[in-house]
Amino acid sequence: MKYSQILYEVSDRILTITLNRPERLNVFSPVICQELIDAFGRADADDDVRVVIVTGAGRAFCAGADLDPKSGLFERYSAERHVDPEAYRDLAGLITLKVYDLKKPVIAAINGPAVGVGITMTLAMDIRLASENARMGFVFTRRGVVTEGASAWFLPRIVGMGKATEWFLTGRVFGAQEALAHGLVTEVLPPDGLIPRAREIASEIAQNTSAVSVALCRQLLWKMLGADHPMEAHKIDSKAFRWSLQQADAREGVMSFLEKRPPSFTMKPSTDMPDFYPWWTDRQFTW
Repeated sequence: MKYSQILYEVSDRILTITLNRPERLNVFSPVICQELIDAFGRADADDDVRVVIVTGAGRAFCAGADLDPKSGLFERYSAERHVDPEAYRDLAGLITLKVYDLKKPVIAAINGPAVGVGITMTLAMDIRLASENARMGFVFTRRGVVTEGASAWFLPRIVGMGKATEWFLTGRVFGAQEALAHGLVTEVLPPDGLIPRAREIASEIAQNTSAVSVALCRQLLWKMLGADHPMEAHKIDSKAFRWSLQQADAREGVMSFLEKRPPSFTMKPSTDMPDFYPWWTDRQFTW
């Protein structure tokens, strides 16, 4: 796919996806949705991509949905007015569920305003960093609509039910320091330090870890959030741990430690995942 509203740039095994409508504060459109889904799928299939960073061009991350009647967003909703409600899927949710199932870790570098879909699209990402200039808001109740992007599932798991409820019901916009205080972001950085810090974290992963181990650990974390007993986690991580001990990357990890040298992991997520991966598919909804 040729991209018109995002940039796709790979350097040092790190993919940077940039929302690229700076003149419109990177507002969300059906085109951006389609391009993001394609870009995430492309990255997941590419063993030369170890980590994904998502950021925005200009002074915003994403200032919410494109409310311009010419954007095509409302035409899409009008065209789908007669679609079976049980079959309808919101665009933001298509993105978050795509990210949720990736084998690659994703870092959100929130460089400016991120409201509505601009913040919900980041909730399935693994690490969120914010610029001091960032402001965020789950503004749906102020627009007469409801939360989307599966955010009612993700946000309480990130910040707790009390804060998620307050943010959702008031729809107010808040700053990066409040987001940090409640765990929505892990660091707040000067504007010129945001991308360097994101790349520093990404490089730590890309240079020192097994891609297969990262993929499995990422999914163990996400998929166990809904488990009703730690025994569910114990069963699957026992299976994964036993499998990983028998693989080349485990031997390399031990030998590189003993020989005091950087590791050279050779296993690839595209070809070397265990036969029980993805283990959760038998419980997924089929749409």
